[in-house]
Amino acid sequence: MDHFSKFFIDGAWIEPFSARFMDVIDPATEKPFARIALGSADDVDAAVKAARRAFDAYSQTSVSDRIAFFKRVLDIFKRRQHEIADIVTREMGSPITFSIEAQTATCVAHLEAIIEILGNYSFQEQSGTTLIAKEPIGVVGLITPWNWPINQVICKVLPAFAAGCTIVLKPSEVAPLDATIFAEILDEAGLAPGVFNLVNGEGPIVGEAMSSHPDIDMVSFTGSTRAGVRVAKAAADTVKRVTQELGGKSANILLDDVDLSTAVRDGVIACFANSGQSCDAPTRMLVHRSSYAEALDIAEAAARGQAVGDPADPATILGPVASEMQFSKIQTLIGKGIEEGATVICGGVGKPDGLDVGYYVRPTIFGHVSNDMTIAREEIFGPVLCILPYDDEEDAIRIANDTPYGLAAYVQSADIERARKVARKLRAGSVYINYPDWDAVAPFGGYKQSGNGREAGHHSLSEYLEIKAMVGHG
Repeated sequence: MDHFSKFFIDGAWIEPFSARFMDVIDPATEKPFARIALGSADDVDAAVKAARRAFDAYSQTSVSDRIAFFKRVLDIFKRRQHEIADIVTREMGSPITFSIEAQTATCVAHLEAIIEILGNYSFQEQSGTTLIAKEPIGVVGLITPWNWPINQVICKVLPAFAAGCTIVLKPSEVAPLDATIFAEILDEAGLAPGVFNLVNGEGPIVGEAMSSHPDIDMVSFTGSTRAGVRVAKAAADTVKRVTQELGGKSANILLDDVDLSTAVRDGVIACFANSGQSCDAPTRMLVHRSSYAEALDIAEAAARGQAVGDPADPATILGPVASEMQFSKIQTLIGKGIEEGATVICGGVGKPDGLDVGYYVRPTIFGHVSNDMTIAREEIFGPVLCILPYDDEEDAIRIANDTPYGLAAYVQSADIERARKVARKLRAGSVYINYPDWDAVAPFGGYKQSGNGREAGHHSLSEYLEIKAMVGHG
């Protein structure tokens, strides 16, 4: 707890330049349980200078040294995994079972994956007499969100380290504490001073200072599309590289040959996972018109089976959403859906019965939704599913692609070849066929207003590398 109100800069835990602090709220109790310092442009500048000093030496470290470091981090992370899971549960409301089995388990998988990827990665290739070298881009600014807080830190930090970059990290001020523990892990693993630096703070202050800083060579941002636009504009004057993983409104096409009961039930569960707070959640379920009424009944039953309650209870499936602001946004959009004529199959505005304290949302299913409604266009980011009818396969593809977003899409079919053909036609960075197991090395990122760049797998390294052509090298 001593480190939560400090920043990690140049290998040391230091006091902020200005004494501005912010409470971290437990969304299950609506009460503060920790406090963080809020950084300023001066704190960012100190972190960037430390990262710049460390870059020359760290960028020349060997692949074997980086792999050895990742192995030490993996061992320490496993030792502290349950501690981090508890913090994630308290800071953003993730049910403890989900925090252990998903929020932090993905981090272990990403660490294991980067060790294997880096061991097989080539940082140069020959093309005729030209040697093409892949070199670290430099100092990178990483800005991460609150919904998968430690996972997103890991997804950005690991490839940046693997590429040879030095880092300034700003986690979300809503869920910042897991990043502090991760900084402790990196320090214990023996990372040299300045290679990793952590500054907490608000997006308009710390995030903007990072995005516009002339000595930051790249910014990687995950968050809302609105905030992503602001980051890109702030970065434009210094012509730095910007990668973004932004919003989504993913369609889940249930083709007319599926086992409807299974496909609908699993779609509800996938949409509501993490209390609906995943940017790639399948929030628009598309069902053939001939099965539409039956699908609504199945979805209602599935939603009622999602246990909402105390996130510290291992039996809880849906905890509270992460903040009062998020709760209010969701309530407004549920109300908008009712106002525009969608039918509430279950759930609706307000809190679940018996849960008056905490930012709990009623698991909500909307039927009779058209794709021009606000709830079908805007990212709600809560346990809210819209079910839309379609007439034929081409109509389903048209509806799925009729969105400003393109982060993910889902296809369910009894015929794998048919599902593959539909998947090819969907304008999304990830297409999930028949609810597959999660793949730690699958590249993740979006089309259109869902951003650019990719995280995870070997594709993530290329985001942090410059390409140098040494012509005539021989």
